[in-house]
Amino acid sequence: MSIEVNNESGVRVDEAEFAALARHVLDAMRVHPQTDLSILLVDEDVMTDLHVRWMDEPGPTDVLSFPMDELRPGGDGEPTPAGLLGDVVLCPTVAARQAKEAGHSTSEELLLLTTHGILHLLGFDHAEPEEEKEMFGLQRQLLLTFLAER
Repeated sequence: MSIEVNNESGVRVDEAEFAALARHVLDAMRVHPQTDLSILLVDEDVMTDLHVRWMDEPGPTDVLSFPMDELRPGGDGEPTPAGLLGDVVLCPTVAARQAKEAGHSTSEELLLLTTHGILHLLGFDHAEPEEEKEMFGLQRQLLLTFLAER
């Protein structure tokens, strides 16, 4: 499994922790071990540009996901085929503001957003109430099991 973490945001983060979280999520979702994932941390100007260009929405956002091979979670005993999962793009300064409002650390917010972004790459969404319940429950479970293993 190739997990590439690039920090172009100017904010200091622990890249190894993002890679470990991604590995945990992909293993839990039975994604083929030779699947590629990229995690990119950017500043607000870059995130604003991406948000406007791809979502047609103004200003920066916290996380964007760009799926490549449209891989889905594997089943019992059968992982997904190998491929390019896609890119998760994070904006640490937006995450820092959200973390302050939520009452937890920026690091915790970024780990939550990374998990959220990977689930989007795997086809999960939260547009409908039932989808939101499923995705957010899974997101919470994955993050809690990762944090418990650290």
